[in-house]
Amino acid sequence: MMRRIAVLDAPTNLGLRPPTSTSVPGCGKAPGALRDHDLLARLRARDAGCITPPRYDPGDWRPGDGVCHAREIADYSLALAERIGSIIDRGEFPVVLGGDCSVLLGSALAMHRLGEAVGGRIGLVFVDGHSDFRHPGNASYVGAAAGEDLALVTGRGQADLAALEGRRPYFRDVDVVVLGIRAQDEYRLDLQAAGITTRPVPALRAEGAARTAQWAHEQLADCAGYWVHIDVDVLDPAVMPAVDAPDPGGIAFAELEILLAGLVDTPHCLGVELTVFDPDYDPDGSYAAEIVNTVVAGLAPVSAPEAVPPRLLSSRPTPSPRRGNGRTKAAAERPDGPRTVHRDEAPYAAPDFAAGAGSSADAQPDSVRAGEPSGVRVAEQTGADVAGRLSLGGLAPAESDPLRILGPIHSEPVGVPAPVEREPVGPPASAGPGLLRRPSSTAPDPSDNPNADTA
Repeated sequence: MMRRIAVLDAPTNLGLRPPTSTSVPGCGKAPGALRDHDLLARLRARDAGCITPPRYDPGDWRPGDGVCHAREIADYSLALAERIGSIIDRGEFPVVLGGDCSVLLGSALAMHRLGEAVGGRIGLVFVDGHSDFRHPGNASYVGAAAGEDLALVTGRGQADLAALEGRRPYFRDVDVVVLGIRAQDEYRLDLQAAGITTRPVPALRAEGAARTAQWAHEQLADCAGYWVHIDVDVLDPAVMPAVDAPDPGGIAFAELEILLAGLVDTPHCLGVELTVFDPDYDPDGSYAAEIVNTVVAGLAPVSAPEAVPPRLLSSRPTPSPRRGNGRTKAAAERPDGPRTVHRDEAPYAAPDFAAGAGSSADAQPDSVRAGEPSGVRVAEQTGADVAGRLSLGGLAPAESDPLRILGPIHSEPVGVPAPVEREPVGPPASAGPGLLRRPSSTAPDPSDNPNADTA
């Protein structure tokens, strides 16, 4: 069953701190850079337009003031949720091109509205190199929403972002699966304590991308559907350095392609967002081209004429316990990279990142991540060296992988076979247009929060 893709630009950089005192983050340029490589034409997608963000201006924000740009992010999230809702109302598959990871708040709000409309819960598959789980319960201060987005959408943090329209949380902890974080992520123990299922890079690679996608399906089998968030810093900086927080120990393009294809090959998948690519670090456009190649191949199960029709997972009679998180010990030390400034590391004199309540005792600030052990050492290669890509038409031999870290590639089909075919998840036919965008009468006024940025 084919679904038409609708591409929506969300070029916000409001969730990031400035790289320097006189510059702004470049990820707002990502949608245009990806479109320049014929993304829409290759996806045969409808152009769903652009949600223009407010002006980036941190003003006199300082640590302790709450999330920077909070009011602007809240307003932007409401607008983004409206547009995503309209795309789903049309029966289309939204692909949101960020921007920074704060776009997840708009997507999460849209998914919570959808869950309410269909009388079920919507889950989240969070594919990211970092957990983005800093919140007032485990950190001395908060500030950059792009480093706190998973915490916010699971109900942690200030109400003007974590409880838009009186909805809190947008995703329940048990309905979230985190894939691709580094083995020594500073909030990994907080995720475990919260009951959020994770599969860090070493476990993802050990199980394989296709099996990991199937495993993620299984973790969310009790949900009516799920949204997929992809931060391209899940990729190793050897092949994708054009991000604000490159962190060694990531996956390869081929693995991301297989993972994405497996995640979207079911009507359970309601849409995808792509975040944090920064064209300022891609002067010749080669990394943008590689991202587009990966996205086009990975989304082929959604609408390609030759694709296998999407399939729902077999339903469970009763909820079953989660599988283990599959954490493994680091296998090797990783070298310091040329840029280790994390998205939530302030350009000012950084205060102490001492762990607060609920933190792991061994949590470390992002600024020292490069000194931590990584799950797997990778070859030193650049994006220009990427070759031997995988496509849905046939799997390349293992030796063609650019990082030579995949081992034998299993020739199992992408996606999850199921004996029962069902209709895609969506609002009831009697609901009428605009159902997913109906605002709650209990919506709080973001201006009521004294921590909101008024610049």
